[in-house]
Amino acid sequence: MRDLHWDSREVTPLSLFVALPGTRTHGRTFIPEARAKGANLVLADVPGEATVEVEDPGQGLVRLGKALRRLFPGVVVAVGGSSGKTTTKEALAQGLGFPAPFGNQNTAPPLTRFFFHLDPRAEGAVVELGVDRVGEMAELMALSEPALSVLTALGEEHLQAFGSLRGVVEEEAKLLDAPQALVSLRAKEVLLAFGRYKGEPTYGFGEATFQGRELELLPERTRFRYRHLRVEVPYPGLGPALGALAALAVAELLGKDLEGVAERLAGLRLPPGRMERRVLGGVVFLNDAYNANPLSVKAGLAWLAAQPGRKWVVLGEMRELGALAEPLHLEVAEEAARLGLRPLYLGPYAKAQAALGGEAAETLEEAMAWLKARVAPGDLVYLKASRAVGLERILELWDA
Repeated sequence: MRDLHWDSREVTPLSLFVALPGTRTHGRTFIPEARAKGANLVLADVPGEATVEVEDPGQGLVRLGKALRRLFPGVVVAVGGSSGKTTTKEALAQGLGFPAPFGNQNTAPPLTRFFFHLDPRAEGAVVELGVDRVGEMAELMALSEPALSVLTALGEEHLQAFGSLRGVVEEEAKLLDAPQALVSLRAKEVLLAFGRYKGEPTYGFGEATFQGRELELLPERTRFRYRHLRVEVPYPGLGPALGALAALAVAELLGKDLEGVAERLAGLRLPPGRMERRVLGGVVFLNDAYNANPLSVKAGLAWLAAQPGRKWVVLGEMRELGALAEPLHLEVAEEAARLGLRPLYLGPYAKAQAALGGEAAETLEEAMAWLKARVAPGDLVYLKASRAVGLERILELWDA
């Protein structure tokens, strides 16, 4: 068997096809297509040729993931939290020189596939654990069995599933069940508020176990000091700085050479949509629109407010906030006004947000026209929204 797939469109010859239940159609419907594309083994809840029949294919996949993980003798580091997971995972993996899943492949199917392909000769691996339902973190922790976990932040996210910040904390805090755990100072504050902090070592730009100093949040890059090192990452914003600091802290916990880690962090490369800097027609765009929740939006606004020169911000909808969506959108608007920013808002709460200071647009095309009438070369434009909003299309259309 050469590969593992759960999407029949991606099946390759001599692979395992896992027929998972979907939101609209069950994967068993696509077994004939998978076989036609060369799948030579199927994991499903129905009988068939060359089929491993199980009652629950999802749990069967998790059991397979556990078995594959246990074949790997190296150290596994897991990253979780309400924001900054992928940035931190990339900083850890690239800084330590460990393999990691691409992008934000952070649920059971891609993690199982990652362990399937993981070279057993690797010294270690870094995985990201993403949750959007109750009980998922415990499941992913059992699958990945990390020796060390990193909690990046805690804030409102996926509230349709978790109901409240307390629900988020209860779910995400299961990450701390690893033999060793490291938490950011921001996460520590929330853990303390809910009685969940147990003295785990911390990292951050403040009074932390692993402390970054002399932080410089520059327009194009970020610099800080760690121990005796001068550290630089080629991305602006607090998120990349915290990711790099987490990598150095984990390196110290694992006994890795800090100079080598800092050197590799200087060449850090993040997936698109995470403080991605683009210059179009002389206008500097910061595309931070891969994902958004109140915590990450406020962090982005704080960075923008500290930047020199003329600046603009476009804020789209933050998804999956349930019954608290409107008050949380207004909370973000209040923070923008406090920082002296007047964003252009998009989405169902745009008019209410704009009433607190700013403008509202009904469509992406209207937002484009608004920006085109005002933005000049040399200006800075910050884009932030949940991925489903598609705010990055502004970059695609700007010079069209």
